[in-house]
Amino acid sequence: MEPYRTRKLLLALTAASGLLLTACSGGADSSGGSRAADRDGYSSGLTAPTHGDELSEQEDHRRENPRHLSTFALDVDTASYDYARRALADGRFPDPSTVRPEEFVNSFRQDYERPDGDGFSVTVDGARTDDEDWSLVRVGLATRSAERTGERPPAALTFVIDVSGSMAEPGRLDLAQESLAVMTDRLRDDDSVALVAFSDEAETVLPMTRLDGNRDEVHDAIAELEIQNSTNLGAGVETGYEQAVEGLREGATNRVVLVSDALANTGDTDADAILERISGERREHGITLFGVGVGSDYGDALMENLADKGDGHTVYVSDPDEARKVFCEQLPRHIDLTARDAKAQVAFDPETVEEFRLIGYDNRRVADEDFRDDRVDGGEVGPGHTVTALYAVRTEPGAEGHLATATVRWLDPDTRDPHEESGDLETDALHDSPRSAPKRFQVTAVAAYFADALRRGDDHIPGAPAGFKELADRARTLADSTEDGAVEDLAKAVEQAARGRDR
Repeated sequence: MEPYRTRKLLLALTAASGLLLTACSGGADSSGGSRAADRDGYSSGLTAPTHGDELSEQEDHRRENPRHLSTFALDVDTASYDYARRALADGRFPDPSTVRPEEFVNSFRQDYERPDGDGFSVTVDGARTDDEDWSLVRVGLATRSAERTGERPPAALTFVIDVSGSMAEPGRLDLAQESLAVMTDRLRDDDSVALVAFSDEAETVLPMTRLDGNRDEVHDAIAELEIQNSTNLGAGVETGYEQAVEGLREGATNRVVLVSDALANTGDTDADAILERISGERREHGITLFGVGVGSDYGDALMENLADKGDGHTVYVSDPDEARKVFCEQLPRHIDLTARDAKAQVAFDPETVEEFRLIGYDNRRVADEDFRDDRVDGGEVGPGHTVTALYAVRTEPGAEGHLATATVRWLDPDTRDPHEESGDLETDALHDSPRSAPKRFQVTAVAAYFADALRRGDDHIPGAPAGFKELADRARTLADSTEDGAVEDLAKAVEQAARGRDR
């Protein structure tokens, strides 16, 4: 498949396209699914960037039919997928409400071309399915490769550790303590850490402390954490942010890391109420929240809402290998940020596309007209990350030509200057089937199909296998051909689901 064009958009173009924003009735719901036939009363709104200086009739038509837009905030969470694997390994199916397809898709390595500097590259590709006129379209966004640990800015990390009674279960507090101890030895001398523990109340166990010459003190504080009583998660987050502000370091990456099973039962138990208490610190100082979920019983919704609205992301760990990977590899490597308030907007061509549906990102939808409103919250993304969005797209019978343009917009983490990048897809570049597409596209499709099957909804993704058994066969073939440990884990999870469904 020929590579797709990517191009930087001049701020002048951005300003010019902003003039196209008029009274638009498209809201967050319009991003989910849309039909391309004209609807009465749908007024014009913001469109994707144009292809050249002179507008063709096709581009004019796209401007007049803005409902071909799909807009969402970027998300690099993976907790939903890892928690589903944990549930299946324990012999049970995850609650469908905890299954978020985008987190399944974003759990796997991609081979997107990466940009040289900060910002994103944009890759758009797709494959036709066996369902008539339906295709899968993949939008891939990638940041630069993660720099070596020594080249990043110093970090000021405030760890907020749940020591409530539920954390006594093996694989919770003990896992966190072991991982934090190893991480302490791997962070740099010019990094700083603080430690806050919470149960009924929250207390600062260790104020912000430079690691150089103080690692023994940090190790002692970690080792002395003990199980107590209830879970006042709100108090823990509030105290954590207070400590992060008190120990704020200019020129460093300041972050709060929450480690909990998120089973809050005391004090504020609502994400909005908790975040409102620390809204000033978040807005004024830009301190992001990284959530690490643990435990077989896990408050998925609360942790996910806290991270999404706290300008961060979540992961879930269930064993020492996963915990070491998160604390000792991912966290130090991704401490830096390359983009703030990042959003993506995909414009489907009304001449070729009849309808489309974004798979997942249900709580990350953004009103189409807010794409270039930089006051509207987006996602925070660091180096080494990829973000994938998969669409089910129904093309007009026999349609040929331009199919979609995907654009990502983000703010520079330091200057808050806006930047954009985009890429295109033509109908003749679609692969004949998902199985003839590149291996990483196939992994994306299988992960999405898996999430779709676990959700057990009525609106299935086009080309979905008949059941878990057929899906397991596809996943096993991919695991064998890619020799990728993560894809092997996916195959095992699908096989466990197939066996569970047969019982």
